[in-house]
Amino acid sequence: MHILLTGGAGFFGDILKKQIIESGHSCVSIDLQPDTFTQANFTAVQGDIRDTHTMEALFANQQFDAVFHCAAILAHAVKDPNFLWTSNVDGTRVIRDMAIKYKVPKIVFTSSNCLWGQDMGKPVTEDEPPRPVEIYGRSKLEGEKILLERTDALSVVIFRCPTIIDSGRLGLLAILFEFIDEGRKVWVVGGGDNRYQFIFAPDLANAFLKAATYPGSDIFNIGSDNVSSFRDMYNSVIARAKTGARVANFPRSLAIPAMKFAYALGLSPLGPYQYKMIAENFIFDTSKIKQKLAWQPTTTNEEMLWKAYEYYHVHRAALATQTDVSAHKQPAKMGIIRLLKWMS
Repeated sequence: MHILLTGGAGFFGDILKKQIIESGHSCVSIDLQPDTFTQANFTAVQGDIRDTHTMEALFANQQFDAVFHCAAILAHAVKDPNFLWTSNVDGTRVIRDMAIKYKVPKIVFTSSNCLWGQDMGKPVTEDEPPRPVEIYGRSKLEGEKILLERTDALSVVIFRCPTIIDSGRLGLLAILFEFIDEGRKVWVVGGGDNRYQFIFAPDLANAFLKAATYPGSDIFNIGSDNVSSFRDMYNSVIARAKTGARVANFPRSLAIPAMKFAYALGLSPLGPYQYKMIAENFIFDTSKIKQKLAWQPTTTNEEMLWKAYEYYHVHRAALATQTDVSAHKQPAKMGIIRLLKWMS
């Protein structure tokens, strides 16, 4: 296959493009960020998926068998909500229209568990009506709608993903890793008994390649199995890190109002989705993808988080000066959370 990958310079895009090439396919990537990856069957284009002239030239000069649409702007990474919305929504519409115009038969799209912002009380199935609570989740839902509007003209497979993790994943997780690395208290809300699902990046890449030849259109939840509590997950990483860090409880009655207040003042990177995530349960039911795509997860939350922490620990000094990379490839700014660090 000859595949167009959007967001190929990002954290997940970097893993996906390598798996595409290793599987014997060729790939063209477009990203706002520069891409230094080189390989005989890979071409990198620095550009904006909203730019119809750029996209027209790309589609007109290539004959793609599929589009893997992973490009997205994150809420904690930008201060301009219009930039996020137009990139995630209008950019998706441009991709869809170009794929139809140039007869590309398949689009595979990364959606998100940010389509919900509350504990559902049970594993969430694909039939659960989305109820996003912030702009990123709303933009992903709108992207889904744009693609599903034209399944008469092309096949669309949507993966609703929890947090994608592997070695090299930073972003907001780097805040947690800094606390662990310095042997500080790692705070959980309440007793830390709530559970939150991750997805291992190579497992998601494997699902993309399976979806490329999947007949017709569909929506799949994806995620890890055997999801443990935040407390147990953090303790697992702390035990292996041997830094002296320890899990500590932050009363829910204080934590949630404090996080809401700090975010409202622009002092914290943790928005409505994040402060709900770390205080509540959210797990996808993944029985559909296992049945229809013959897909299985290979890695637990604990092992994923360890891989990501280990990368942070080894490369921490260099990460402080890293520029021109995607939001998930660099540590997020800590904001007022630095005050909590000093108290830990």
